[in-house]
Amino acid sequence: MASLALAEAAGWGKGLFTLLRITVMAFRHPWQAGTAIIATLIASSFQLTIPRLLGRAVDETQSALLGGNAGQAAQDALLTTALLLLGSSVLRGIFTMVQNYYSEAVGHHMGYELRLACYEKIQRLPFSFHDSSHSGDLITIGLLDLEGVRMYFSTALVRVFLLTMLIGIGAYLVISTDVVLGLLALSFVPFVGIVSSLTQLKLRATWLELQERLAVLTRVMEENLGGIRVVRAFAGQSYEMAKFEKASVNALELAHERVGIRVRNTSAMTFSFFLSMGLVLLFGGMKVQAGTMTVGTLASFLTFMTILQMPVRQLGLMVNAFARASTCGTRLFALLDLDVTIDDKPDAKDLELSDGVLRFENVSFAYPNAPDRNALKNVSFEAKRGETIAIVGPPGSGKSTLAHLIPRFYDATGGRITIDGQDIRDVTLKSLRRSVVVVQQDSFLFTTSIENNIAYGDPWAKETRIERASESAQLHNYVLGLPSGYGTVVGERGVSLSGGQRQRLSIARALMLKPAVMIFDDSTAAIDAATESRIRTAMRKYAADRVTIIVAHRLSSLMHADRILFLEDGEIVEIGSHEELLEKGARYRALYDLQIRPGDDVKIA
Repeated sequence: MASLALAEAAGWGKGLFTLLRITVMAFRHPWQAGTAIIATLIASSFQLTIPRLLGRAVDETQSALLGGNAGQAAQDALLTTALLLLGSSVLRGIFTMVQNYYSEAVGHHMGYELRLACYEKIQRLPFSFHDSSHSGDLITIGLLDLEGVRMYFSTALVRVFLLTMLIGIGAYLVISTDVVLGLLALSFVPFVGIVSSLTQLKLRATWLELQERLAVLTRVMEENLGGIRVVRAFAGQSYEMAKFEKASVNALELAHERVGIRVRNTSAMTFSFFLSMGLVLLFGGMKVQAGTMTVGTLASFLTFMTILQMPVRQLGLMVNAFARASTCGTRLFALLDLDVTIDDKPDAKDLELSDGVLRFENVSFAYPNAPDRNALKNVSFEAKRGETIAIVGPPGSGKSTLAHLIPRFYDATGGRITIDGQDIRDVTLKSLRRSVVVVQQDSFLFTTSIENNIAYGDPWAKETRIERASESAQLHNYVLGLPSGYGTVVGERGVSLSGGQRQRLSIARALMLKPAVMIFDDSTAAIDAATESRIRTAMRKYAADRVTIIVAHRLSSLMHADRILFLEDGEIVEIGSHEELLEKGARYRALYDLQIRPGDDVKIA
């Protein structure tokens, strides 16, 4: 029990700290925030004058109807009161408009800043974070949770000032006029305030559950759209439709439950309001009949109740806004506060290239989700400028992991990697990734023109440079045959291109940068052998000035390498040229025989 109480206290403390943090963020825009709060106070002051002015107008109308010598004076007073009432209403409307405008302005400024901060954080977080995070969840944080924080100032903080003025000062005014009638007029306030708050909290809890169910629905749709070709190829439409319908029904059932909660509690609150109004009419009418109260005073009580009805209901909305901001802010700030484990050191300098030597020194690595299992173990080798190093091995042996350590997509957990004697962890990421380019097997293309996709790393590159890179990647002739040439827009993720064309475009994009280390991570797997051979021939002039690392399963892609590393269980078990490894007659020879003579039974040592 004690531990549970401590946990709840910690939760409340965290929630309050989150709200304080959002409040501080809102007041980073002091001019807009101050204007909104002042306008709120002025608008609510004018609103509180309306019941009294209306009551006075009723009394003056009654006096004018009675006539007599005072009839003309009563008419003049009625005209004055009417003008005051009109002026108060107009001024209240103007200041309410100012309040709404600047409250929204503060919210949109916060939203703008948080969107940039959120997007910038996602850009900087390491691959290990993205490996364990679903993109749909990140989109939910960046849209729904951010919206909950953005709305905090206008729906929660400003309402505190509004409701304090209307309920606090308004209650004082009516009670000071008549204690009994004032208490009757305010009798619905506690009930409506409590019911509204509990309702909104219950709706908040169900909204969070609905958000989770809608997130599931979004993931189902996202996977279906991403894999639409697989769905069609395997005639899986019925299965996908049933899966989507199940997720939709789950969301619909909860939506119906939320409607039921809202309707039942709204009816109870409305009943309590009209019950209070009936009591005021009953007792107030008796006072009017007894001559102890004027009709105008009774009218002012009824008008005040009508004005107060909506703000009291907003108590629940205000409580909900605080709860929503606390919950959404906690999730959003949890993302924004994540440590960027792969970042520049405070004293990091740009990578300085001289001889272009890449060296692995007893490098080990374990993924964060499996810290006890090393994906690489004490890997050591050196590659000089102009050398081509090939990496081969069975699936899961650590080939891609090794490639991803060089541009610091991950950081080695043991040993170090250097370029020209500089530890890559001591140089700036920008300079390192400008010097090390990875062409991956899964070629991602943006929904833009072929030219823009190729020039992604250098958007201001000249057209001739783009074409030369495309020629080396054996893509130029294909592009010239397209109706719009290099201006042709590829579909989402390059869906309008074949797998081989996408890989060739990715190679062209890498060649554009002329890096010191170029890594091909099985990036020619979808390219036919003849085209791959032409690419290798065209790239010889590029390879002469840089270190080239090739990760491949197809041995024909790497037999020309100066040295071949055979990885197994994260360790280098064989190293040498193609001819040297064949002469050893071990694992590489067995793999070679398996690919060259697939009809024979070959045993891998």
